[in-house]
Amino acid sequence: MAIILRLDRVMADRKMSLNALAEKVGIANVNLSKIKTGKISAIRFSTLEAICAALDCQPGDILEYRKDE
Repeated sequence: MAIILRLDRVMADRKMSLNALAEKVGIANVNLSKIKTGKISAIRFSTLEAICAALDCQPGDILEYRKDE
């Protein structure tokens, strides 16, 4: 089972930089960068909610489930 983070794609579609999103969401650039690159094992719903609000998207736009083959 794999959960793929697509935050980089959504940010590019919205033309939003890492710094701008981190400021809107209220988290450190380093933490947002870890989310963007998928180097996390968990994310708080409050953080996911803030990211979705800032990017005007749904959680499914950012998270993708990929079944193991």
